Amino acid sequence: MKKRLNKSSRKNKRAIIKHIRKKVIKKVIKKSKEKNQKKKITRVQTGIKNLDELIEGGFIKNSTNLLVGGSGTGKSTLSTEFLIGGIKRGEKCLYVTFEEKKDRFFTNMKRLGYDLELYEKKGLFTFLEYTPAKVKTMLEEGGGEIESVIIKKKVTRMVIDSITSFELLFKEELEKREASLSLFNMISKWNCTSFLTFEGKPLKESNETSRTLEFEADSIILLYYIRDKKSRKRYLEILKMRGTDHSKDVHEFQIEKTGIVIKKAPENKPPENI
Repeated sequence: MKKRLNKSSRKNKRAIIKHIRKKVIKKVIKKSKEKNQKKKITRVQTGIKNLDELIEGGFIKNSTNLLVGGSGTGKSTLSTEFLIGGIKRGEKCLYVTFEEKKDRFFTNMKRLGYDLELYEKKGLFTFLEYTPAKVKTMLEEGGGEIESVIIKKKVTRMVIDSITSFELLFKEELEKREASLSLFNMISKWNCTSFLTFEGKPLKESNETSRTLEFEADSIILLYYIRDKKSRKRYLEILKMRGTDHSKDVHEFQIEKTGIVIKKAPENKPPENI
């Protein structure tokens, strides 16, 4: 009887040890896979002071990033500085607009110290003004002039300013949503890291198009321009960023002569209307 009990207890011990080993092996394999996934992620430095520290070193390469904010928040400045960051590293960059005029844009950016005309002459910067007719062709042909420029000049960074203006080219909500989806699908095939600006706050919008933008974007960065006592201050918040352990706090930033500077330290008491 004792022998039978001993044999039974031995079997139980072996079964327990086997079960524990399987668990340990699974954990080791899982950790190994996670490490390999992290190693495979290539990041693109933004060139914006202190932003990279908040997003694990930069945007994921070839990601599509949505920059959201109202008028005066600094969307065009921040997105242009992202391109300048690439130009300084010898990258070819593209700025696509549906409303901005080239001369006015170049003049405004030169006041901030960005000589886009010089970069254009060097072949590092391309400004592309898109008309409604061109947009229609782009969607019908699956790329149009934008794709031609990206392939010909080997563009690695792109800004589209703004996705709001792009949506206004379509009347019906369904048309807007389908056009936005088509645009995101095209961008994902172009192998460049992209910044799309959006006028407003998509999370506060209830329409299907805004929800589509939120879902399709790899990251969403919110910009605020809020009155604080006697003056207005600018703030930045990273709402989401896939595959990134990003800052969850609100950070103040300033537009200086040398460019945008984001404060590393988060706001202890962010404004109530954020």
